[in-house]
Amino acid sequence: MVLGSIVAFVVALLVGGLAIYISASVVMDVQDYSHAVVTALVGAIAWGLTAWIPLFGPILALIVWVGVVNWRYPGSWVDAAIIGVVAWLAALALLFAVNAVLGPVLGFSVGAFGVPGA
Repeated sequence: MVLGSIVAFVVALLVGGLAIYISASVVMDVQDYSHAVVTALVGAIAWGLTAWIPLFGPILALIVWVGVVNWRYPGSWVDAAIIGVVAWLAALALLFAVNAVLGPVLGFSVGAFGVPGA
């Protein structure tokens, strides 16, 4: 049970990092997968620390997450928001593929850790 949770976390983090990597490659021409994985991890932590706030939490969490992307990548807040949208779309495509292939093997589906809404 614990091993399954660890595997799900690692796969979800790698998928989230890959989605951010793809997005940053397309939007900013920055190609560093390890940087993207750390961005996914920091963004997920920032999301978790703010999303629970009543009424405004999800909106605040999204702003904070875009702020993390803006901090980790060159460009403006608009560039960071575009990276976020493209990462979300990439995560959806990746999750479809990963869950189609690994879902039956693992016995559960995974998400994209570090990409909100995916």
